[in-house]
Amino acid sequence: MQHAQSFLRSDEIRIIKMFWPLRRKSRRKMARISIDGPITSQTRKWFLKAIKQVEEREFPALLLRIDSPGGTVGDSQEIHSALVRLKKKGCHVVASFGNISASGGVYVGVAAEKIVANAGTITGSIGVILRGNNLSKLLERIGIRFETVKSGVYKDILSPDRALSDEERNLLQELIDSSYEQFVNAVAEGRGLTPTEVKKFADGRVFSGAQAKELGLIDETGDEEDARRLAARLADLDEEKTRTVTIGGQKKRLSGLIPGSNLFSKLFDLLSMELSNCGEVLWLFKP
Repeated sequence: MQHAQSFLRSDEIRIIKMFWPLRRKSRRKMARISIDGPITSQTRKWFLKAIKQVEEREFPALLLRIDSPGGTVGDSQEIHSALVRLKKKGCHVVASFGNISASGGVYVGVAAEKIVANAGTITGSIGVILRGNNLSKLLERIGIRFETVKSGVYKDILSPDRALSDEERNLLQELIDSSYEQFVNAVAEGRGLTPTEVKKFADGRVFSGAQAKELGLIDETGDEEDARRLAARLADLDEEKTRTVTIGGQKKRLSGLIPGSNLFSKLFDLLSMELSNCGEVLWLFKP
């Protein structure tokens, strides 16, 4: 028994020695996570796994690259919450806005300690949207009629075979208003503003990175390299030598090897989101 305990102790020492250099090495590096495209349940799944890696490897800083028009509300909120928890554990988070970081992209970004955006970045679109399809005239023309049996008067709200009633529209507006208040409060808390100040520009409008700085939505105008250097300074790292370690990301399809396939992939993703999220509350910039 004594021999077995001695063996276990020596084995534990070997494990500690094996993993300790990796932990020390990560403490002098910076993690990087990139959100590219609409925020969906798949985004949330891989992002939360990536955040867990950042925590386990004890990175002192995270460079969060966002190039997204936003997406589903619940997924955006869970990503935001994970970033807030990461900050509380001592990791410095700096967000870098790319070509576009709007609506849900902004919600995720305001969880960061600092935000850097290009002067020409399209951002904003703080608000909520819910869309349904009224196909009643089309269905009538082709001779299709729905037969519905329901347990409550509002159970088939946003059904495509009829228009909304006034009562249903008011009910949905209350839902939108509740989600909007959550959005405004998150921006206010993350950016050190009051809800009243946020509501002055939180009417769905989009604006440039330069305008966002004037409004207090971002801290600095600059590119991803500027954001990396800022994160390094906050974490007391050498901004000249510290490089990023990219973690996570959407799995690439085999079709990505075909020239021009990335454009079709993005179009497919947008179309899929349009169809699958019909009737769902979204924090999404939809021009």
